[in-house]
Amino acid sequence: MAATLAHRGPDGEGFWINDSGTTGFAHRRLAIIDLSEEGAQPMHFADRYTIVYNGEIYNYKEIRSDLQKAGYHFRSKSDTEVILAAYDFYKEDCVKYFDGMFAFALWDEHKRTLFCARDTFGEKPFYYFMDRGVFAFASEMKALWAIGIEKKPDEKMMVNYISLGYVQHASDKSQTFFKDIYSLPPAHTGVFSLAEQQFTLSRYRDINKEQNTRISEKEAEEKLMQLLASSVKYRLRSDVEVGSSLSGGTDSSAIAWMICNTPDKKDRGNFKTFSAVFPGFEKDESRLIGELSHRFGFKNYSVTPTAEELTADIQKLCYQQEEPFISSGIYAQYKVYELASKHGIKVLLDGQGADETLAGYTRYLHWYIQEMTGQYKYIKAKKEKAAFEKNDIHIRWNIKNTLAAHLPSHAALALEKREYNKMLSSGLIHNELMREVKGKEWHGIYKPVVEKLNDILYHSTMENGLEELLRYADRNSMAHGAEVRLPFLNFELVNFIFSLPSSFKLCRGFTKYILRKAMSGKIPDSIVWNPLKTGFETPQKKWLENKALQELIIDSKQKLVNEKILRPSVLKAKIVPLNIHEADNMDWRYLNLAQII
Repeated sequence: MAATLAHRGPDGEGFWINDSGTTGFAHRRLAIIDLSEEGAQPMHFADRYTIVYNGEIYNYKEIRSDLQKAGYHFRSKSDTEVILAAYDFYKEDCVKYFDGMFAFALWDEHKRTLFCARDTFGEKPFYYFMDRGVFAFASEMKALWAIGIEKKPDEKMMVNYISLGYVQHASDKSQTFFKDIYSLPPAHTGVFSLAEQQFTLSRYRDINKEQNTRISEKEAEEKLMQLLASSVKYRLRSDVEVGSSLSGGTDSSAIAWMICNTPDKKDRGNFKTFSAVFPGFEKDESRLIGELSHRFGFKNYSVTPTAEELTADIQKLCYQQEEPFISSGIYAQYKVYELASKHGIKVLLDGQGADETLAGYTRYLHWYIQEMTGQYKYIKAKKEKAAFEKNDIHIRWNIKNTLAAHLPSHAALALEKREYNKMLSSGLIHNELMREVKGKEWHGIYKPVVEKLNDILYHSTMENGLEELLRYADRNSMAHGAEVRLPFLNFELVNFIFSLPSSFKLCRGFTKYILRKAMSGKIPDSIVWNPLKTGFETPQKKWLENKALQELIIDSKQKLVNEKILRPSVLKAKIVPLNIHEADNMDWRYLNLAQII
């Protein structure tokens, strides 16, 4: 199991089995904090507890100080030992004190229980299998397959992915793409009792989407900057060099600005950032990246992935990701983290999380208009719609949308029914596979009732969307022996953002309005007031026109037909190259799925 995860921890390994032979731990180490042997795992504490842990507790110094005042003594300078002491002192409530990204399992020899926990948003993975007196867990599923757990795709998850593009189960956070392997949901703990052979889950934290802070725009800007600066400061804690991903967007640019202006960062000239650029591509961001780098004087390194490289790397990429992914944008991220690793960077800060909490995607505009319409604010809705259209962001709106705004629960049911019908009428799925899912057609199809913008933002952040993106980042970075830290996913910051009025997030033709206002004058206006979101966008359409990649797509379709997943008629359909965000990107799904199963 440890050998399959060597890429996640290239700096060492450790093993432990308890005296009675009931419990065994293995750990691969990525040394970030306390590089000495004192920080190695599995780590023991108080002749009672043993832990294996992946991630970082950013506020570990403050927690350690509090525990020292309570009489605890520490032999290492690691955050791992702080988790152990915090568990001894706070018991299962210890996770409520952690600002971090983490997945850990802690064995209590006295109670004969295993306490497991995962961070609030799911930045770090935790997979488990439980059957026939065995409870096995790991950071990636390949470690579970290594001990003989069968790799069997879930039929309904395959159907949903092919027909609807769903990567996750929309209503069950524990469901994975493979049978008998489960995921510990974000913001949850689990306790496995050796005596009872049961694994009991508990939620320890949630975002309050109903709160409403009365605050001026200026006060909101200042509070946002204060919380983000604090989050960045904590995420710079490391005993190895820290760098950052950089696109031409507001999120990563804001983090770069924060890093360059933090009191601890005296030599910004040595600060390294890493980007994916595509010269000649209409969504290329190299000009904006260069503008920011020049203004702040830090080093930027870029990579330009190609269709030929994707063809050569697709199996390796899918092996690391383990479950399907939505587009080739994941490959651009993979290559950025590979580039950082080549330059000796083990820790990268990244801007993920801002789009889901601050309404950064233009698709959220629909729900913002729906909120105002449902509140009978027709004039304001019309004004905001016009402002976005002036920025070339268009929204379809008719009488059906107006009715949906006043009947949100009916609208949710109608959207679910539409997805259900789309799945049944796709004409792509082999009859044998459809028979396998008979009676489970509705599984995984879920649309939230949206009365206000916060409802859909909560769904994206806590239920379905963000965790998927965090999985891509975790696998892509750890594939190269590096970790990603996300300042926008500090719990206090996210909770504050959810308390702000919708008009602070979408306003005057711009997404993430309050962040743009806060960064105005600090980073170039060409970045701050660029209304269109791109992110890790690749020239996917051009790539899919590549002959070698098309041959791989044809082979993938044939494999899926042979496996009786797709109907033979799919082989007659021509390849239709599409860009990343276009609907029904079928050829990408065929290519991706064939490498995964």
